[in-house]
Amino acid sequence: MLEYTDYIKIFIALFAVVDPIGIIPIIAALTAHTKASELKNIENTVVITVTTILLLALFLGENLLVFFGISINSFLVSGGILLMLMALSMLQAKINKTVHTKKEAEEGEARQSIAVVPLSMPLLAGPGAISTVIMYSHRGTDINHYLIMSLDIIAVMAILWIVLRTTPWLIRHISQTGINIFTRLMGLILSALAVEFIASGLKGLFPVLAE
Repeated sequence: MLEYTDYIKIFIALFAVVDPIGIIPIIAALTAHTKASELKNIENTVVITVTTILLLALFLGENLLVFFGISINSFLVSGGILLMLMALSMLQAKINKTVHTKKEAEEGEARQSIAVVPLSMPLLAGPGAISTVIMYSHRGTDINHYLIMSLDIIAVMAILWIVLRTTPWLIRHISQTGINIFTRLMGLILSALAVEFIASGLKGLFPVLAE
């Protein structure tokens, strides 16, 4: 089990990757013509789906790496690079194409139900979020580590649920500039975490670097 400050760091990392504030304009656009009753169903489905995906990544992610013969250090480097690409886009107040492409947006607008695709995946529980969960999960092996990480995921999902429920109000009261500033701040945090993952992975792959 890690220090409690480390779990606060994990919470911040997950919050930065999911970035519920930064995706408000996309959510608003995809649900612009949705009835209030349907919107509530979409919100609940999104939160349940994203929570399920991230919890599966937490408890089964490392086993999948073992199954495919991928070392955790290699995954740290590749995951760190992925997070860095996301961070660079966020620093420009953009959504990275690894998270949400223009084609997916067009398909999402054409779907009757958008809760699972593209809102839940890949927009919220995308490669970055899944990679972050797996990379942090390997840092502990006891049940307490996984339980506290689960609480981190649930806490982020609680914030996501609040954002989804209040999106119409937030759109009226938060300017695009305000959203961009928040996105850039999250991108800065994410870039620092990406460097940490890459450095940790390289040290594991090349022990001489740790000397």
